[in-house]
Amino acid sequence: MTTVQAQACRVIVADDHPLLLRGLADLLQAMPQVDLVEATGSGTRALAVIRDRKPDVAVLDVSMPDVGGLAILRAIREAGLPVRVIFLSATMTGRQIAEAIGLGVWGLLLKDYASDSLLDCLREVIAGRKWLPEDLVTKARRGGGVDIRSDIAGLTPREKEISALVCRGFSNKAIAGMVGSTEGTVSIHLHNIYRKLDISSRTTLATLFVQYQSQISDTA
Repeated sequence: MTTVQAQACRVIVADDHPLLLRGLADLLQAMPQVDLVEATGSGTRALAVIRDRKPDVAVLDVSMPDVGGLAILRAIREAGLPVRVIFLSATMTGRQIAEAIGLGVWGLLLKDYASDSLLDCLREVIAGRKWLPEDLVTKARRGGGVDIRSDIAGLTPREKEISALVCRGFSNKAIAGMVGSTEGTVSIHLHNIYRKLDISSRTTLATLFVQYQSQISDTA
């Protein structure tokens, strides 16, 4: 697959959280191979800019008050626009992930890790490679959904505690100190967590656990 283009990649970013939007815009402006077309908190505005200026890549919040990322991706697909979409999300359901993949999304980023991973993700997408957690994608494709609550319910209290700390970005060494254990024991717990959830990465664990916490919060 060919790269987007040899010259600067034209990018739009849309997110309704002002601080995150500003941070992502600053990251993109500091990237030599990126030309930031616009940073907006409105999905409606983002879609208008995409239709009018046809950027190479659109980095979009999945959930915005007016028009969300999935609706924008559908519109891009229907119009046949050559725009590669990367989704930002605090949480996505398995059904949303499956739909996004079906619509041809190029990247999925958890908001908590966006500042650390966006540039790597963008470089891959510019080079014509998708940035999708493989095991999360596999789970989303199984029947079009992911039963997060059932999966997490099968973890022990200590495994849930460690999962929550992984979700917050702590290393194994830091987690060991926080739970009063050894780094090796934390690694064993993570191995068991991965096996029970049928996953293989910290990124996917964090994504699943954020979804689980969101579902618990919604039913509280």
